[in-house]
Amino acid sequence: MSLFKEGRYIAPGNIVEFMHGNQPQLAFVIEEQAGKVMLYTINKRETKMPAARVLPWIGPQYSPTATRQEMLDFLVSHQEKRGEIQAGLDTMEIWELAQGELEKAPLEWFAGLLWEKPETDQISALGRAMIAAKTHFKFQPPEFVIYTQDKVDLRLQQEAEEKSREKIMTAGQELFKNIWAARESGGKIRPDQIPDMSEEIADGLKSFLMDRVSGLNEEKSNKMWSALRKGLPDHPHLPLLLAQGWGIIPQHHNYLFDEADYCSDDSWSDKYTDEINRLTDAVETKAAAPCPLPMRSIDAATTKDIDDAFNLIKKDDGGYTLTIALARPCMDWDFGGELDQAVMKRGTSIYLPEGTSHMMPEALGIGALSLFAGELRPALITTFEIDQLGVVTSVSPHTGWVKITDNSTYIAVEQMLRDGSDDEMALAFELSEKLLELRIKNGAVVIRRPEPELSLDGWPEKTSVKISTKEDTARADQIISEFMILANSGLGKFAEDHGFPLLYRTQDIVLPSDLSGIVTEPHEIFQRVRQMVPPQMETVPKKHATLAVTGYSPITSPLRRYADFINMAQLCHYLMEEQPKWDSDELKALADTLQLRLQSVIKIQRFRPRYWKLLYLLQNKKQWQHAVIVDDSGPLTTLAMPEIQINVRVPRPMLGDKLYPGQMFQIRFNRIDPLTNELRVVEAMEE
Repeated sequence: MSLFKEGRYIAPGNIVEFMHGNQPQLAFVIEEQAGKVMLYTINKRETKMPAARVLPWIGPQYSPTATRQEMLDFLVSHQEKRGEIQAGLDTMEIWELAQGELEKAPLEWFAGLLWEKPETDQISALGRAMIAAKTHFKFQPPEFVIYTQDKVDLRLQQEAEEKSREKIMTAGQELFKNIWAARESGGKIRPDQIPDMSEEIADGLKSFLMDRVSGLNEEKSNKMWSALRKGLPDHPHLPLLLAQGWGIIPQHHNYLFDEADYCSDDSWSDKYTDEINRLTDAVETKAAAPCPLPMRSIDAATTKDIDDAFNLIKKDDGGYTLTIALARPCMDWDFGGELDQAVMKRGTSIYLPEGTSHMMPEALGIGALSLFAGELRPALITTFEIDQLGVVTSVSPHTGWVKITDNSTYIAVEQMLRDGSDDEMALAFELSEKLLELRIKNGAVVIRRPEPELSLDGWPEKTSVKISTKEDTARADQIISEFMILANSGLGKFAEDHGFPLLYRTQDIVLPSDLSGIVTEPHEIFQRVRQMVPPQMETVPKKHATLAVTGYSPITSPLRRYADFINMAQLCHYLMEEQPKWDSDELKALADTLQLRLQSVIKIQRFRPRYWKLLYLLQNKKQWQHAVIVDDSGPLTTLAMPEIQINVRVPRPMLGDKLYPGQMFQIRFNRIDPLTNELRVVEAMEE
């Protein structure tokens, strides 16, 4: 008994089709029994399968007793005929005729659109064509689903992307192997080793590599990457090395910027030109009479984002009146606007040997809002009354305008203090000593260590790293450090006293009393740092143990740090409107968003200088380096390198039997990899 298949019988002698290798394949039915059929295929093979696999177009019918040669002749004849018919079909025209009429239909319905009395070869050819048109139809036996225009557009896009990926895969596998082979031999890939590819494919491959460098590793990208990197070593920075080997990024490319999605130059601000111009105009049009006090700033010689200045007077009773002016970038700022969101995403300025990346658009941060001498600028002006012991007795902030009289440098101020040529700076240092003494008395830990200055010669093509120790400007540094700590804690206390929230940096821990004071020795610094925890950002004032102040609210760098910018806006809004801009919940939500963003951005500032320090050691690998034991507990001994400010760990036996913190050595390295942060000591001798 023959099997009924979708309105027709499957019987010996039928020409049928079934799917094999994603393509319809012709076959002759030899026999049918119990829901299974024995077929003779056009490839001259016999195969048995469930009748359900047969496609729902059957025929024509031939003699079930046909010989194998006759079966093959029938199959070849119909294969040619159906191929010719299929070649002349326009499936897009069929889709246009059917689209919008109904959601799905059997093949015979579509055949009726083309032929008055369709024959089996015509129906089969149409079925084949519609199965192949996967962007417009979906075969759900026994019917074809007709995709909508939106679905077709989506599938066409997906098909184009898939074809592009396939082309990228083909070109990329060969290219990556050639790049790595050239790298292993110590050279660069030659132009003739780069496979022929269209500009579109090359751009797609470059974009893919840079996405991997940036850490944009979606599931689809991971699958593609697994295939592209086949046969290459499992290096954690393989995409970066391949991109460098291809020449699409320089040798010392800072991938941390890519990972953080942080534009290293000022080009990000181009799209906000109108808003930047509006804010610049506001500085010019809203300017008022400046504070009459002469004010001075102290910064590094290269600093352009100047956000603080001061005036200091000694009173007859031995106390002090300290007036601090801070840049006020929040004037007319559109919080929640596009520029604000972009600045918040940057979160902080980044200072690296290869250049500075400013948080603010440069037209504002190192332009219209920076406290340049002789320029009228909006500011928050705060008067601190301080007694003769250095205790703050009152804090009085107000918004206004300033015209700074002098932008001094740390080096220049240090020279003034040595020469005794500037009374105000001498008075500033006198006050800073009292402020510092009070903090130490309250348990502050003040760490002072050599600050290495990194410079790059030949950047970026042939980079040589130079490290020198910055000129000693300890007294000038102390003036600004103590004044800024005073401002941040004093304004934090002002907010607390007046009942509105700010963002506070808190370190609510207990440090042993014997740790306080000024610390300069590497092993003593290490001992103290080990007991500290990173400060937290909160909206409730708590103590900052290391600084020995309560209610430390960062506000003195509003051009450089977004947390300071928020605090500046909150305080200025209160001063002008007698109410805060954000309540505690809103401020906390802002802080949470900012903290999440800063986790990736701050990595750049933390790890990039270490890269350059390791490159310096690599470039000077044969030289001995000075090191000091800072921790000798455990199987590995930790040594600090004070001139470079990095630590290394060394097996104890390499250093000898009797070890103690502060013990000095000369060390050399045999393995240095700045990219993977690998640093291995090979030899050590006691000084």
